[in-house]
Order: sequence, then structure tokens, then C-alpha cells
Amino acid sequence: MTAEIVMVLVTSVLASAVGFLVQSYAQQHIAPARTALILAAEPAFADYQRQVVANAARLATALAAAGFRLVSGGTDNHLMLVDVFSRGVTGKVAEAALGRAGITVNKNAIPFDQNPPMTASGVRIGTPAVTTRGLKEPEMDKLAGLIAQVLGAPDDENVAKQVHEQVKGICRSFPLYPDLMARKP
Repeated sequence: MTAEIVMVLVTSVLASAVGFLVQSYAQQHIAPARTALILAAEPAFADYQRQVVANAARLATALAAAGFRLVSGGTDNHLMLVDVFSRGVTGKVAEAALGRAGITVNKNAIPFDQNPPMTASGVRIGTPAVTTRGLKEPEMDKLAGLIAQVLGAPDDENVAKQVHEQVKGICRSFPLYPDLMARKP
């Protein structure tokens, strides 16, 4: 039985279970779940997930080599929590500085954090977005260097501008949806 047939059966059972009055509402939520499960059953999705984890491991290793403390000592999934306060920067300052440089992270409290949650001592970094663009392990080394460069001078707008230009170059080299971008209007 293929994944699509299984999903059709699951959708049918769920739709009939919710009753006539809410059936259209349920189908609005079942259809996207069905699509997601069908895509997740594809071999390409497993390859993508393996690359996400490989990218996270490489980025974590490169950040540690640049002197950052990883809260768990590394990662075995798609994200990592990095202690930036040990380098004299709060999570709030790091999030803003990296944002100005075109790198998106989230401030995040770390275990036994001495800073309040809205300031935080860490940042959470994930790799699904860059993996979707097609970046692989060698680019993770480059990203770690850019992060270290910005956090080495979080208030220096010139550093942020220089890194932002490099980030834009990476994004041009790894565009989202290249098939759509190749089409001529």
C-alpha cells in the first residue's frame, strides 16, 4: 500500500469522524496534513532531513572552534543553543547584531541563565532554512565565521554591512526556488 493510499484512507476516516457540521473545517486542516505526510514519505525528504542534521553538526563544530560554548556540547538535531554571554554579548544584542547582518537567530535563555528571558544569554540557531536553499557543510564553516565576525564586534555597523554583503552573495549563489527564478516573465 503506498503512502498516498494510506493518507486517503486516513483522511476519509478522520473526515467522517468529525461529523457533518464541522466536516469542511476539518478538511481544511486534514488536507495540508495529508500533503505533508505524503511528502515526508518520499526518499528525497529523508535525504533533506539527513542534510539538515549534517549541516547543524558542522555549524556547531565550527562555532565551537571559533570559541563559542554550545550548551549541550554539540547537536544531534536541526538546531543548537549557543552561549554568547560567555563571550560578553547578551542574546538580545546578538540577535539584533546578526539581524542587521542578514543572519536570523533567536535569543534564548540557557540553563542557569543569569539574565532575564527578554535579554537572555544565548541564541538558538537552526539549519533547515539554509539547507532548503541548498547550502551544505562547507558553507556552514563560512556561516560560523560570519557569525563570529559579527559577534566579535556587535556594535560595529561597518562589520554588519560587510557581513550583510557576504550573506547576500551566499543567498544569490543559493536562491530559493531556483526553478521559479529561472523562468522569464
